[in-house]
Amino acid sequence: MNAEPGFDPFFAPDAKHVQREKEKAKKLRDSGWWNRKRSDGICYYCRRKFKPNELTMDHLIPLSRGGSSTKENIVPCCKECNNRKKYLMPAEFADLIAKERAEREKAQSVNATDDGEDPSAPSDGEQK
Repeated sequence: MNAEPGFDPFFAPDAKHVQREKEKAKKLRDSGWWNRKRSDGICYYCRRKFKPNELTMDHLIPLSRGGSSTKENIVPCCKECNNRKKYLMPAEFADLIAKERAEREKAQSVNATDDGEDPSAPSDGEQK
């Protein structure tokens, strides 16, 4: 997926661009294309299944970062993923998910091995 010509991730688009693209998104939301796109009920990011009407419209390249409301830039997304992704690009969101997953796995690993004893203390079978 290519960004629009002249896309600069460090320059916020003007309010007119964002408003114009939101209007285009509203038209797409009412189209048969969008109904077909979300009909399988799968979130683009987490791949979980939802009722089609529970999926929201997400811009892969966010409007706030110069994205547009085109069929190539819009995907069905659950509300949780859409709220978490916010203004992130897909690769940035994937990095965030990977980081959160690693933190959860680390916490689970620590909890699984934590039996409340000092690991440096000798066990009952060891000599003191």
